[in-house]
Amino acid sequence: MRRNNRAYSLPIIVILGVCALINVAAWLSRSFSDFYVANIFPLLTGIYGRITSIFPFSVGEILLVLVVIYIIFTVLFILIHTVFMAVGKLTGKTDKPSAAKKAFDTISDVLYRTTPILLTITIVLMTLNCFVLYHTSKLSIRQEEAATEYTVEDLARLRDYVVKKCNDLSKVVPHDENGNVAYYGDMKKTSIDAMKKLGEQYPRLSGFYVTPKALYFSDFMCQQYMQGYYFPFSMEANYNDRMNLMNKPFTMCHELAHTHGYIYEDEANFFGFLACIGSDDIVFEYSGYLGVLNYINNDFYNAVSKEEYKSHVKISDRVRYDNEFLSKDGWKEVEDNAIFKTETVKKAADAFIDTNLKVNGVSDGKVSYRYVVGLIMDYYYSMEQK
Repeated sequence: MRRNNRAYSLPIIVILGVCALINVAAWLSRSFSDFYVANIFPLLTGIYGRITSIFPFSVGEILLVLVVIYIIFTVLFILIHTVFMAVGKLTGKTDKPSAAKKAFDTISDVLYRTTPILLTITIVLMTLNCFVLYHTSKLSIRQEEAATEYTVEDLARLRDYVVKKCNDLSKVVPHDENGNVAYYGDMKKTSIDAMKKLGEQYPRLSGFYVTPKALYFSDFMCQQYMQGYYFPFSMEANYNDRMNLMNKPFTMCHELAHTHGYIYEDEANFFGFLACIGSDDIVFEYSGYLGVLNYINNDFYNAVSKEEYKSHVKISDRVRYDNEFLSKDGWKEVEDNAIFKTETVKKAADAFIDTNLKVNGVSDGKVSYRYVVGLIMDYYYSMEQK
């Protein structure tokens, strides 16, 4: 029996040891992480991503549900088993074999052997598809002193330009009979094509792309105010199917950027923006500008007086409507079907995301999302220099 335990434990220990070494190397050497994301990670996307892309549903979402069920089952089993053993001791029947005892022993053995394997698989996938990526170099267009390189006037110019583009595009995108923006094409294919187009300028964005997938529990996503998720353990780009249509093109491109190694949220936002405005699809173009409008507008609003802000280009009512995360009717449906209060879910989600980013070396946590403004400023500055 001891040999069997050793034969069972040794591979797990070795694999976990290798994962530990990879993580240490990633933390200590940016060159190692850069090499990994440029040469090894694309192979994983091409192989593992192709497998999970076969399924029309989100494999990652299913896995998360199974994990929750597994944890609940394990906790309940431990509680029931503890009570069973306690009762057995009181009645003096612990040594007598019974059908119940045999069942408990069998389940205990399965859990004992299965849990370490599942944990090991999770650690391997998270290491290869997520943890290492957080230690790669930043985009080359980013300047270390970006915060001091641009003036409020530069920010105002960018803000007015984006607002004007949104105002203009809101008038020419197609609308349905209810006055909402309509889309009649293949949004998933268009998002992939838009990202592949960027591969000409950013090599890491070339190659195979997974297919964006809608999440079944999109109502729960709304309660988190989340537009999409990249699931490292399934190599999938998932999006909230409940949110308003104009959020979807930008979100799909954002999540696809993650699957090509751009794990930082500001960089994924940046590529979501570039892919959409570079698309020949006018709805995608509009979604791209809407996707960064709030970040840029909020930065400008916080940088100037209210009087100064009001003197600049106004965001039209139509744009404000199109830029909503979810309509009032949509929120009512979400709230009516909710198991937990949205406020509680959002706080928990914010805490998890913020902690996850900080643990992986992103010291500013969720605040890092808005750093896309600096990347866009760098981009337009570099374009002007050419």
